[in-house]
Amino acid sequence: MILDTIENFDRYVGLNPLFPRVAQFLASTNLSELSKGRHDICGDDLFVNITDAQPKTREQAQAETHNKMIDIQVPISGGETHGWMPRADLPAATYDASVDMTLYGPVAQTYLQIQPGQFLIYFPTDGHAPAITDVAVRKAIFKVKA
Repeated sequence: MILDTIENFDRYVGLNPLFPRVAQFLASTNLSELSKGRHDICGDDLFVNITDAQPKTREQAQAETHNKMIDIQVPISGGETHGWMPRADLPAATYDASVDMTLYGPVAQTYLQIQPGQFLIYFPTDGHAPAITDVAVRKAIFKVKA
């Protein structure tokens, strides 16, 4: 898991062959002007979903992991809290290949605040429970082939 500011994203482009495309997209696109839904950047290997995350409490936010994709989450309209824990510490759960997701329930160990202008990268080894907030938050979720 990585939490940093968007202006520092270039520091991480060597971590995945598609990260330079994410950096280019972030530098050339005003995320707040994108319509809700999926926007392809490199087909199924790299795309961004613009979504309105509905409010959740810590008790409602389910931890999730992905086997095939890396999440890069970027809040657009407001801040939110994310729960995190290492995948190795998560309980056994069933993987749903159709959506590349395993859900675990509200089991986060650590909580992080993220604001517009920042991003979080979640790798397949990271359990994460996003959208802990009192109000709906527009956000960009980049899905990057791991």
